Amino acid sequence: MKPSTRSPYPRPLTRLPLTVLRQFLRAVPDSVHAEMISRLANHLLRGQALARRLAPIEGSCVCLAISDTGNVWRFRLRGGRLCPQPAGAPADVCIQGELADFLLLTTRGEDPDTLFFARRLSMEGDTETGLFVKNQLDALEFDWEAHLNAVAGPRAATMLLTTLRRTGLDRSLAAAARGLVARLVTLANTRD
Repeated sequence: MKPSTRSPYPRPLTRLPLTVLRQFLRAVPDSVHAEMISRLANHLLRGQALARRLAPIEGSCVCLAISDTGNVWRFRLRGGRLCPQPAGAPADVCIQGELADFLLLTTRGEDPDTLFFARRLSMEGDTETGLFVKNQLDALEFDWEAHLNAVAGPRAATMLLTTLRRTGLDRSLAAAARGLVARLVTLANTRD
């Protein structure tokens, strides 16, 4: 008897992490996700120029709706920080799309204009607020040194950065980050 060449897996293994992420998003309440996202975003905003540029949308509520997982997260900007909002809170703008397209947006694997013009992401509500958010995402450049200064303080950040550079770990960490982003982009482009 000839052995079967058919894979025992229903989907290619390259899609497995995205499928697992979708299942996790569906299983955990939106309030937990919103809290995790806001904490991570607020931490990452420390020391970033973007945090200062958000003043024009202070008090605005932005909704993110993931169409293929059914998640809806609302955030209000207060004091330059993202604050999760309860389900049903009125949103000034809602950005909707599939998980893969949001991954492409957050990893900069695809230009935001391309995602919106191709209608892979859509925007409803206050156009001015939505365009402001899209433009800020488009111009986003993460400054690790400024972040370390804000989180650890200038003295500790300088010591840490000097050590990383002397040992070459700065290049290794940068390469690992680029590899992770590339992997996420590949997963996002592998639709199932």
